[in-house]
Amino acid sequence: MTDLSRSPGFPYAPASPVEARFYRPPLPAGHVPRPRLCQRLEEGLQGRLLLVCAPAGFGKSSLAIEFCEGLPEHWHSLWLGLSERDQDPGRFLERLLQGLQQFYPALGEEALGLLKMRQRHQPFAFEQWLDGLLDELADELDDGQPLLLVLDDYHLAQGPVLDRCLQFFLNHLPPGVLLLVTSRQRPDWHLARLRLSRQLLELNEQDLRLTTGEVDALLSSQGARLQRPQVADILQRSEGWVAGLRLWLLAVEELDGDAQEDLALHGGEGLIREYLLEEVIERQPPEVQQFLYETACLERFCAGLCDAVRDSHDSAAIIRQLQANQVFLVPLDEQGQWFRYHHLFSDLLNARSLEGQVRSQGGAHLRACRWFAAQGMLDSAIEQALLAGQADVAASLVQNLSEEQMLAEQNIAMLLRWKTNLPDDLLASTPRLIMLYGWALALACQLDAAQELLEQLGRFLPAADPLGQRSLLAQWQALDGVIARGRGDGARAEQQCSEALAGLPAERYGPHFMCLSTLANLAMVRGDLWRARGLNREALELAQRIDNPLFEALAHYERARVLQARGEVLRALSEVRQGLAHLQGLPVQRSYSVRARLTLYEGYLLSLRLQPRAAEQLQAGIAEARSCRDVGVLIGYCVLACLEGRRGRPAEAFALLGEAERLMHVWDVPAIYYLAMITLIKCELWLRQGQVELAAAWLPQLAETYGDQGRALAPEFHPQLALHIDLQQAALERLQGDVEAAERRLRALQQQAQGLGGQLVGLMAQAQLAQLLRQTGREREAQQQLDGCLEVAQGGALLPFVELLEHQPQWLRERLQLRPACPQRDALLAQLPAAREADEDVAPEESGPTEKLSGREMAVLQLIARGCSNQEISERLFISLHTVKTHARHINSKLGVERRTQAVARAKGLGLLR
Repeated sequence: MTDLSRSPGFPYAPASPVEARFYRPPLPAGHVPRPRLCQRLEEGLQGRLLLVCAPAGFGKSSLAIEFCEGLPEHWHSLWLGLSERDQDPGRFLERLLQGLQQFYPALGEEALGLLKMRQRHQPFAFEQWLDGLLDELADELDDGQPLLLVLDDYHLAQGPVLDRCLQFFLNHLPPGVLLLVTSRQRPDWHLARLRLSRQLLELNEQDLRLTTGEVDALLSSQGARLQRPQVADILQRSEGWVAGLRLWLLAVEELDGDAQEDLALHGGEGLIREYLLEEVIERQPPEVQQFLYETACLERFCAGLCDAVRDSHDSAAIIRQLQANQVFLVPLDEQGQWFRYHHLFSDLLNARSLEGQVRSQGGAHLRACRWFAAQGMLDSAIEQALLAGQADVAASLVQNLSEEQMLAEQNIAMLLRWKTNLPDDLLASTPRLIMLYGWALALACQLDAAQELLEQLGRFLPAADPLGQRSLLAQWQALDGVIARGRGDGARAEQQCSEALAGLPAERYGPHFMCLSTLANLAMVRGDLWRARGLNREALELAQRIDNPLFEALAHYERARVLQARGEVLRALSEVRQGLAHLQGLPVQRSYSVRARLTLYEGYLLSLRLQPRAAEQLQAGIAEARSCRDVGVLIGYCVLACLEGRRGRPAEAFALLGEAERLMHVWDVPAIYYLAMITLIKCELWLRQGQVELAAAWLPQLAETYGDQGRALAPEFHPQLALHIDLQQAALERLQGDVEAAERRLRALQQQAQGLGGQLVGLMAQAQLAQLLRQTGREREAQQQLDGCLEVAQGGALLPFVELLEHQPQWLRERLQLRPACPQRDALLAQLPAAREADEDVAPEESGPTEKLSGREMAVLQLIARGCSNQEISERLFISLHTVKTHARHINSKLGVERRTQAVARAKGLGLLR
């Protein structure tokens, strides 16, 4: 079956075949039930693998369909009909995962995005990918609803890599999943262990041969009246070959008894299948024969496509005629619009397509290319052009793609896939292709490749006329400026983008928008938020002027980033939602970078509001960003890691950062884009865990690189990185006991941030300062700082108050209750626990410990209660074994006990543990 869901024009196709991906064909008309074989297969339901292996036409697929239809009601079944395109293991595994998601929607959301983004020319750890997927699948399976997974025609996709993947899949298949495979040749799997453990049931050619009774039933169902010797002769000559008998019956359908007898006795050498196929084909009307030969090269077809390939208008009638016979065609959708030929039949047709008998297959592919292009199915059109051997046509199709549309969608994964199938000399054959793929590579953060391609533009300079010269030079400057921003060369990026804006023609609004976005980002890095805001406004006006909803959505995203930096979180949320509203008409089947970024940023802003929906939005944004290879996925992983850290789940937080780093490496993203962001989040997590040494080792390095006097420009996704490094350094100094240094840094940071218009960072510094003053007993100053925080926080940010919510809840409650009601005050009060839980000085009703357990001691105690060893606690909390033992001694001392079990019992009695 063919998967068109990834075609760029798929939503606009006249008859979308998306349902074909996992569609189980119906049994052919006149199918003879084979209960003896179904009963054999039922005996293997408690095993792991059902393998049906026989030559072509022995009824393997029909048997599998019949078996699926007779499964017990509590069984699920998933059908994957394979083709040669599935020889790519990545494509096969992608289809497999999408099929499993029909039953387990939450399965492998991140894994699917990673698989879609892999590059075929690069190694991919399929077994590692499968290992993670199978672990997830084991968690999703329901003991009461086992799953039968059918791989039909596995031989079409078989190859060394896919064989290894399926071997690994079989070896680690979780209970509750059974694999049924039909194939013309034995898969290259090691099955001895499965045989010995009786986890394998095999059916071969001998098993599938029709018995005399089954031949009688087949002939009777078709109305053929033959004598017993004739039936025996047919059975002997066909060796029980189901397809041969069905095709033979079609050939003799309109013959009288004598002719039927003559045909039955005439066989030819060996198996009669080729003879019967030839007899069937030649007995068709000339127009049907011509149709068969002209369309045999198509992997899938509908009436409209066949008309285009054949330059005729009778395809629908011929398809109906063939469909009525239920012999040649396999339906690919419930609507009966898309079909494919039986593989054996198409092989024979293609083999017998003689030069001069029908038009060349290359011409058919080229006409199919034109039809797909006219339907907006660009992916399929380019594929047909490549099958026709017309790489220049494929390049022309790519060249006709709107550069502005590509920059608006920024779904560069599609372009990069096409790039691998086009010769390098074609990619640099025209300025348009150079610019198109240059932008794709730049947006993919493959900066060296983008720069190398951009240098090819010099071959087309000077242009034929002054106007063309200025336009080409301005386009070069725009792309060069974006590449320079990616490399951290702010001066060159500023110069190139500014000069490009002056020279770009009006119709090149895509590069114009990208230059405005780059300049706004540079302004944020310099702390000039007012200039950034002005550039954002100009970008929004441009998008509105050209009436492009994708660019309007991007402009709202950029405006939200500036508003968030200024502390106006609620307004930023409004901008994000306006952007998403512009995208409501986009098809959900396709992935869009702008929609992914807006979804990610909505999740980030919700996290600043301490909203529980933040994680859900972030996960959704990550899934779409991964599927279109958008580096903005980094925001999602970093924010999710922070959320996990605040929930006291450091292992999960570090795992998310590890996945982000691994993904950036797989995508060949330069470290300048992501390493500083990830390292800063790690420092925050280390400080939460009390691992001062690790944070102390890395924060000075970050400050030296990105601070006020740093050597490097802040990365695109974290333009205020230097200010946030200062925030973490202040937290480090507090933990190290250097309160004076922390206070000086926080006051300076507060003043600096407010001077730059960065109220959010200033608010974070001020809230941290209030916590520091409160801890050191400077009550009046702490109250003043808190009151100042509450005034600044009217923009809606709650995250800066997290530390006060965790460590000073009662004091914060008292201060809030003294203030008049307002949305921000009420939102903070809603975040506070119940009054009794928040009272730091209230002891449990029972006689409690003389000292309160610290947060780290409580974390250790919770793991002790779960039965974790000291070593396991060390690994989960990322602390040394010695530190674990020290915490355990302190817990025992504070609870007045001597052993771990006593500590757990005592803590439960005091209400410290549930």
